[in-house]
Amino acid sequence: MNRSLTGRWRLIPAAGLLAVSLLACAAGPKPSSPASGAAMTSPPATSADWMPLLQAQRWRLESATDATGRPIAALAPRADRPLLLSFEPEGRLGVRGGCNQMSGAYTVSDGGALAVSQLMSTRMACAPALMQVDATLSSLLAQPVQLALVAASAAEAPKLRLTTANQTALVFVGQPTSETRYGGPATLVFMEVAARQVACSHPLIPNARCLQVRERSYDAQGRSTGTPGPWQPLYGEIEGYTHTEGVRNVLRVKRFQRAGPVPADASATVLVLDLVVETEATPS
Repeated sequence: MNRSLTGRWRLIPAAGLLAVSLLACAAGPKPSSPASGAAMTSPPATSADWMPLLQAQRWRLESATDATGRPIAALAPRADRPLLLSFEPEGRLGVRGGCNQMSGAYTVSDGGALAVSQLMSTRMACAPALMQVDATLSSLLAQPVQLALVAASAAEAPKLRLTTANQTALVFVGQPTSETRYGGPATLVFMEVAARQVACSHPLIPNARCLQVRERSYDAQGRSTGTPGPWQPLYGEIEGYTHTEGVRNVLRVKRFQRAGPVPADASATVLVLDLVVETEATPS
């Protein structure tokens, strides 16, 4: 049985982060320009102007280049595991897409300088390439980076550029957060998903199979408390979660009340994955 607990956080040693050499990660041909030819807009004037812009989007990495404009191999975008930044209203920056999920406190100055402190990480072990993603990004965020918005038309998604002191540049594409799309804030709940789906009755889908879920409780130290709720089929989906048959998960989920008339084949609530707390492969 393979079991990985990912709900407890630890501080990443700063010395380990700074040991990563970005130049060693650079590979591939030099592009025509570090920003892929996109013009830069004037930055927001103050920290207060930056916050709603950052928090309204979840930012997906589109490109990463070093000071010479060459792609950084360790941060090459992957369709199956996109690198994502989320700026939470309570002042926490979330990072996911490498091996581990990372979190740290962040501030933005009036000049658009982003500073991340107390960076913590979950403690999973993955393939070396994914571990290198974590190390490279952690090293980049160990020092303040400059924020800028990339010019785009009204029909295009916003883009955010992060530039380090040595001119390493990361460009992210904005995707509206679940709070933006569903009119948050949400209620956070912990939900255990059983390893195997069960047959369930669905008015529009014959021979339907559903996730089997139950609610869980955790204390501030990440320890399970109380008695789990009863198992019940989930008639719908958890946005952002892909179930693997035979694998049990405990998830932290954002629960939104659906606005307006609810379609006959939809639930009155919307569930969105926030964090994978625990995962376990079970015997068949």
